[in-house]
Amino acid sequence: MGSKAQENVGITIQSTRQCIRNTKKTEKMKNSLLFDFVVDKEAKMVFITREFDAELSLVWDAFTKAEILDQWVAPKPWTAKTKVMDFTVGGRRFYAMVSPEGHEHWALQKYTSISPKTNFKLHNAFADKDENPELPGSDWDHSFSEANGTTTVKISIYNESLERMEKMIEMGFTQGFKMSMSNLENLLASLSK
Repeated sequence: MGSKAQENVGITIQSTRQCIRNTKKTEKMKNSLLFDFVVDKEAKMVFITREFDAELSLVWDAFTKAEILDQWVAPKPWTAKTKVMDFTVGGRRFYAMVSPEGHEHWALQKYTSISPKTNFKLHNAFADKDENPELPGSDWDHSFSEANGTTTVKISIYNESLERMEKMIEMGFTQGFKMSMSNLENLLASLSK
């Protein structure tokens, strides 16, 4: 095999390894609950499946009530601060992720569909402190199911642009989301007592 062909094969293998690392990360949590996190750059999608050892109604509330959301959604040491939340079709959540130094990073979510305790969809966009969205945004689809005392949450996120998706990942979305899910797992355990 010529050196150019070997170089191309090497590049292909490296690209394949990177693609596998970047697109499929499945973990079994300490208590064997599934956490699957898949990034598909070609489709501009992120797919997340996460199991929780909690009743569906409690997990649903954790995703749909500001007073609970703010307790877990920000990866530590950050905090979340919801300014407005109207969980109705056409309603919105306007909130900030607040750094330990007090810097606020705002986002605006608009609810587009709600099927109680089964599914909700929203459009998410970064925003300024006056609720002016920075487009493009992303469409989030959350589905909930329960079997044998375990609640499964499936989230698919479609990004309107690859650049936005890459910016999210560059800003630490993958690690931050995993930390948030861990926060939620711990909160659910304390609320279930």
